[in-house]
Amino acid sequence: MKTNIHSIPLRRVGASLLLLAALVSLAGCSNEAARFPNHENFTATVNDYLAQRGHVCLAKYSWPITVPAGSREPDAQQMPVLEKLGLVRGKDVATAREYALTDAGRQHYLQVPVVVRTTTQTLTHPADLCAATLSLDRLIGWDPPQTRDGRTATSLLFTYRIATDAWATAPEVQQAFPLLARAIQREGTMQVRLGVHLTRSGWVADELDVH
Repeated sequence: MKTNIHSIPLRRVGASLLLLAALVSLAGCSNEAARFPNHENFTATVNDYLAQRGHVCLAKYSWPITVPAGSREPDAQQMPVLEKLGLVRGKDVATAREYALTDAGRQHYLQVPVVVRTTTQTLTHPADLCAATLSLDRLIGWDPPQTRDGRTATSLLFTYRIATDAWATAPEVQQAFPLLARAIQREGTMQVRLGVHLTRSGWVADELDVH
């Protein structure tokens, strides 16, 4: 009887270990499958990137914004438009006009990193005033992945759909922010290139893994 009493939990332990091994094996297969350079995985990569960073913003990173009297900079045209829409409030200060976000404006000031790349440097801004959100329209294709210094990378090409905040569709906004207008007009046709690289769990947009 002692043998029978002890054999029952041992069978259960053995079954549990087999189940655990099976789950680990399936998890390994799942991770390995996510590493393949195929349409399914790259579609998931673009969707993940757009869910986190797919915002169309106005390059208004820091507030308040001061516009000197007589300025011909873009802010001199853009700030009065945003003030008319109730997104900012202006006040005269010395020889300038200072604009601050209203409660309505702060709803569109997203605390999401914005990466700006030039030929000489990469800058990351912690927030921006945003007017629309992108989603994936179609994954067009990708370059053959290349491995260099232990890093496997490629770039994806896709088109997008755009969901615009109601105020951003106003004609005066389109005129004051031509890049926003262009993004709206070229929905479904503008091709966007996204750099991605391979990690242990799959493909990730370069911008989401900046160290």
